[in-house]
Amino acid sequence: MKALKASICVAAAALALSLALGAPSYAGEDEAGILSQQMKELYRVGKYTEALPLAQKSLALRETEFGPDDDKVAMPLNDLGTIHYNLGQYAVAEQLYKRSLAIREKTLGPDNAEVAMVLNNLGDLYRAEERYALAEPILKRSLAIREKISGPNDPSIVMPLSNLAALYSNMGRYDQSRPLFERGLAILDKANGPNDPEATVLMSNLADAYINLHRYVDAERLLKRAIVVTAKAYGPDHPDIAQALNNLAALYGRQGRNTLAEQFYKRSVVTFEKTLGPNHPDLADVLDNLAELYKDQGRYADAEQVSKRSKAIRGKTAPI
Repeated sequence: MKALKASICVAAAALALSLALGAPSYAGEDEAGILSQQMKELYRVGKYTEALPLAQKSLALRETEFGPDDDKVAMPLNDLGTIHYNLGQYAVAEQLYKRSLAIREKTLGPDNAEVAMVLNNLGDLYRAEERYALAEPILKRSLAIREKISGPNDPSIVMPLSNLAALYSNMGRYDQSRPLFERGLAILDKANGPNDPEATVLMSNLADAYINLHRYVDAERLLKRAIVVTAKAYGPDHPDIAQALNNLAALYGRQGRNTLAEQFYKRSVVTFEKTLGPNHPDLADVLDNLAELYKDQGRYADAEQVSKRSKAIRGKTAPI
């Protein structure tokens, strides 16, 4: 069957908001700061639609107070771009990231951690759009800045490292993606232990590389681990779980376990619909995989029905 698209890099692990999430603390915050913290709490649990208006208002308040090109506007631009990315609104996200990057490079110089953060996000956006020639140098630059600042084994390098690996998987270069994913997961395991929910997207993407390298036992173990860790941290309805279900279905399809594959693809579809809505590009990827499974079984009418829905989604989300 058709190879699974390498990674649906859900932003909890693939992208960066401007500040690390922690316990809510609103003391001394102005309205924009409070909105930003509330947005990040929603973002953390995959509630991107609810987070969007808070990010929009926070940015508008900062722009009104400081002007559209002030350094205090750069990270709200990045954050709003990240929400739009997760909602599949790639053209909007790209423009927000570019604005943020221009401000940060002007005010902080080319080798700052916040510059690396925005580069990471922009590079992964291009990866998601299959604009690989643009994505690779941007992700390599982000990773190089992070390694220069923090060293080769610091958890801060994992985002650009895993996104560069995801790019190579998308390009079918699994021998290059696998060691990068393994390195990133080892860094997170050492730093945070084996049950870190921030590592689950990386687990799913490493499992996909294993699937394409025919290491099926290793892939199944990782995907089941990712589902358990995510459900424990965030509950049963989260985009990361949909990602792992999708990859687990692909694994079963590769093994000829078609009944299980169909069940897990359908569970992935339902979970994406609950968390990201009915018109998200990641959902279209799962529908494409389900259609291929149906074609392999000679179920052409079912495949056509699913493909029509995928094409309709992509028609709404295609970059301009």
